[in-house]
Amino acid sequence: MNGAAPLAMEIYREMVPPGEPTQVRRKAAGRDLRLGREPRGNVLQRSFMSDSGKQIGRASLILMASVLLSRVLGLVREMAIAWIGGVSSDVDAYQIAFLVPEILNHASGSGFLSITFIPIFTRCLMSGNEEEGWRSLSVILYGFGLLMAAALGLAWIFTEELLHWLAPGLHDPAVLKAAVRMSRILLPAQGCFFIGGLFSAVQYARGHFLFPALAPLVYNAGIITGGLLLGRWIGMEGFSWGVLAGALIGHLVLQWFGARRVGMKWCGPVRLRHPVLKQYLLTTLPLILGMGMSFSTEIFYRFFGSYLTSGSISAINYGLRIVFMLAGVFGQAVGTAAYPHLSRLAAEGNMAELNRVLGTTIRYLAFIIPVSVLLIVLRHEIVMVLFQRGNFDPDATILTASLLPWILIGSFAFSAQSLVVRGYYALQNTLTPSLLGTMVALGCIPLFFLLMKGFGAAGVAFGLSAAAWLQIAILYGVWARTHPHPDHVRLLRTIGILALVGAAIGMLLEPLRQGVYAVLPTMPAMVSGLLVCCIVGGGFVLIMMLIGRWIHLEGWQVLVRKIGRF
Repeated sequence: MNGAAPLAMEIYREMVPPGEPTQVRRKAAGRDLRLGREPRGNVLQRSFMSDSGKQIGRASLILMASVLLSRVLGLVREMAIAWIGGVSSDVDAYQIAFLVPEILNHASGSGFLSITFIPIFTRCLMSGNEEEGWRSLSVILYGFGLLMAAALGLAWIFTEELLHWLAPGLHDPAVLKAAVRMSRILLPAQGCFFIGGLFSAVQYARGHFLFPALAPLVYNAGIITGGLLLGRWIGMEGFSWGVLAGALIGHLVLQWFGARRVGMKWCGPVRLRHPVLKQYLLTTLPLILGMGMSFSTEIFYRFFGSYLTSGSISAINYGLRIVFMLAGVFGQAVGTAAYPHLSRLAAEGNMAELNRVLGTTIRYLAFIIPVSVLLIVLRHEIVMVLFQRGNFDPDATILTASLLPWILIGSFAFSAQSLVVRGYYALQNTLTPSLLGTMVALGCIPLFFLLMKGFGAAGVAFGLSAAAWLQIAILYGVWARTHPHPDHVRLLRTIGILALVGAAIGMLLEPLRQGVYAVLPTMPAMVSGLLVCCIVGGGFVLIMMLIGRWIHLEGWQVLVRKIGRF
């Protein structure tokens, strides 16, 4: 695990090498050479790479390590939930309890502060007016903090009515009562996310990344600790108290401490008519009104799952967390690492290079497709090894494993989405991805109803993948139409080739899996599952190496070479 972040950075550097200088820089370089001096562009570029480049590299390593550890802890969290609750109505109630807090978190713009507040604060710092930066923080914190407090109060009072609307298929009074109780425990955490998000944004703008990187780790550790310590007495409610404790410590207290270390201060008295409040609202509003892929996924599987049999929501959730573990580590991490570079290219007006970087990075993410096929083949073994203990019995394994392939189909779309939207954000265009995401999400509602009626939980699981693919296709399609570049065609060709490679690998690995079981002696199911995963996984690597060498698969040799160095 210690080598995962450096490995990802090595791959990123090779797959996105520096582009050519612009025409203006070529002319300036030629003039400098004629005068017998080193081109100024070279000096500036070397200075940028030595200072900003090193800082971005360090930040990327910290963030990628944080994402990786957070995903691992997130998986441990789901294992603890499975051990305590299994696939049951209690876990369904716990998942439904997140509906109101999720919507409030989205409405507050807590997840968008790196896109909305950091540019405001950074402009103040760059202009030498640090005092105005702290005043902007104070105004936004006070103004939106008042709105957040009012919204939390109303949500607390009307929690039951809101859940009736957000989970209309839920008719079990006991499950509804438990969901209402846990939802009210979770609500105060949203205030911690908002205030802590502003504190983290200040640290990002100052070039300090350690404390923000620790926030999700402390948060997940709090959930796990709360569930394991209290679960024996109060069941799933213990995890709810863990959420609150993790948010309070990791996202509020720790980030306040980190922000104070970089000089944060309160600038009063606060004027609510300050222009920065309007500027922040106009920037944030399109993101709040939009329904991105992550937000719509979290809402839809709970909304439509409320119509299904007991345990369906929890089974879909376990499958989603496996897919998000796969798609999130490099999809989110590479997207975060690439965003400063994309923003710089956009600021320079170098759209050709921006298109090249975006297309090349997404092509490498497409290698998730054959990996997803491997997980589809090993679906039963993976679910058993990860979750089958405590209250998660063999029947729960069968149900979750039956839903997992339908969600894995969308793993590439889930992964690439975080990178494509950053292309829009680099151009300071938050409106287009928000509008497109909302249109796709709303347009998929009839599809979800049809799939749910026809295929039950499997239909909802497939609907999540179909919606993800549709959203990424439209987002990238509009991008390619408005920003033409040859790499767009190369990307489609790579996705098609890897889809065919994945299908071929699946047809080879499934007989291998069955053959391994046929020759294995009698042993505990967990041990045989681990052996099958190791043998089939080794067969996957061997087949990929042979196919990659046979058809000269673009990018595969880079991955193999970099992995070999580690």
